[in-house]
Amino acid sequence: MSDVIAPVARQFEACNRRDLPAFLACFAEDFRACRMPAEAPSLRGKAALSAFYAEHRFNRSALRAELIARTVLDSQAFDHERIHGLGEQPLESAAVFAVAAGQITTAWLCYAESA
Repeated sequence: MSDVIAPVARQFEACNRRDLPAFLACFAEDFRACRMPAEAPSLRGKAALSAFYAEHRFNRSALRAELIARTVLDSQAFDHERIHGLGEQPLESAAVFAVAAGQITTAWLCYAESA
């Protein structure tokens, strides 16, 4: 279980520090992100992840994520988060992280309808 939690916890902490190198170290080179309900990935590869977070997340000084709950099932971690700093109100989200060989390989992201 700790093999699954470790990279997910590290990326969460790095995100709150807006530490891009530490954040990216938690993800596989061929990482994919899917924003539900879309089936096609919204991001493919670590380079795309880096560009997105540099341009749309870590440039926001008020950005911080609050962990509401984390559950692990096999090689997946399920996080319920409240994200602050992207808009006037916090954003509720759920993320499912697939982990293999100590790195996050895929993330499925779901946001509250108000997003």
